[in-house]
Amino acid sequence: MLNRTGFNALVKNLSSPTGTQDNFFNKISSLDNKLISGRVTDIVLDENHPKFNAVGGLNGIGTIYYEIPNLTSNKTDQIAKPLHPQNKTFPLINELVLLFSLPNQEIGNNTTSKSYYYINNINIWNHPHHNAYPNPVDEELPLAQQKDYQQVGGGSVRRVTDESTEINLNSPINPSQNTFIERTNIHPLMPFMGDVIYEGRFGQSLRLGSTARSNTIYKNNYSTVGNNGDPITILRNGQSRNATNTGWVPVTEDINENLSSIYLTSFQKLDNFKIASRELYDSYLKPPLPPSQFINPQIVLNSDRIVINAKSDHILMSSQKSIGLSTLGSVNIDAPKGHYISSNDIRLGSTRADQPVLLGDNTVDVLIQLTGAVKDLAKILQVQQDWPGGELKTSFNSIAGNVIEQIDNASGILAQLNNNSLKSKTTKVQ
Repeated sequence: MLNRTGFNALVKNLSSPTGTQDNFFNKISSLDNKLISGRVTDIVLDENHPKFNAVGGLNGIGTIYYEIPNLTSNKTDQIAKPLHPQNKTFPLINELVLLFSLPNQEIGNNTTSKSYYYINNINIWNHPHHNAYPNPVDEELPLAQQKDYQQVGGGSVRRVTDESTEINLNSPINPSQNTFIERTNIHPLMPFMGDVIYEGRFGQSLRLGSTARSNTIYKNNYSTVGNNGDPITILRNGQSRNATNTGWVPVTEDINENLSSIYLTSFQKLDNFKIASRELYDSYLKPPLPPSQFINPQIVLNSDRIVINAKSDHILMSSQKSIGLSTLGSVNIDAPKGHYISSNDIRLGSTRADQPVLLGDNTVDVLIQLTGAVKDLAKILQVQQDWPGGELKTSFNSIAGNVIEQIDNASGILAQLNNNSLKSKTTKVQ
């Protein structure tokens, strides 16, 4: 087997008699028709495209029209469909794609029936935003842009510093899908050894990386502790709102400035992470380590708003130590069916709170008994009896009468105790 494959086979074929060499080179040459590159001239992405039905309607979404790249302006458009059914990267106009000649849906009737399929665009500029390279002799290309691209052939690095390149990146005949706007402030991610990185065109990225202490000036913000090789996963959606227009300069993730982020760490420390509540942990007897100082596995979600929604069942939060809620505003909990807290120690207002709350029903019962006793005493004292000179004289005690009035009137003490108006209708304690 070793003599038939790999470098051994290559050396053997190249050192064989001429006939065998010719056969080998013929096979290599035959790949020209099976594996080619093409420049995208149009793409069908919605039903408004004039060629929507011609490429198969909904079944043809993603179909591109392409030309073979050359130094002529003659265009002979052909079509190709995405190669991968589950993983599709739709190219822009004037990007180059890799095309494969493979069996199509007619293979059952004709075993030689083939079509071209494309995979993602060729990385001409090594940049995630776009890799368009229009035909440099195309008369439709603005003169300034012809010069821009021709200079690359002379060894220049293409660095567009104005608002756009004026290159045609959208469909020339379907305005409804022409939503791509070239931006000069989209920066590629700086890679580190061993990283697996997926980047979108608009500042999104997924880094499957690790702690990497690098001497490059482009340092990351997660490698100050731990060991090289400690895994980390970073999902980022959107760069900083203040991203510069030097879009060719690579950057690393910034958890504070990126629009939305998810960090799954192992033994990294997110030194620069600033939480919104400014590490407000006054409710703790022993405050937890803030997220920026924690060096064990943690998951950090950071955005302007975070929504967790369970549409048919529970949201269950569980922790070995505590569940902390801190905010510079208010904590609001709305539940029409009830709030239930089960604990052996509930403190409100402060961790130093040490005064127990009263039980409402029991307290009212005691107050009713006390009020009754006071009323009985006031009745006795209401009629004041004196014996001046041994003769009984009675008089009215206004103070005692006032006490009875406050107890007995319609809005008095007994009425409030008996109609439960002094007891909370929503909050219960044990």
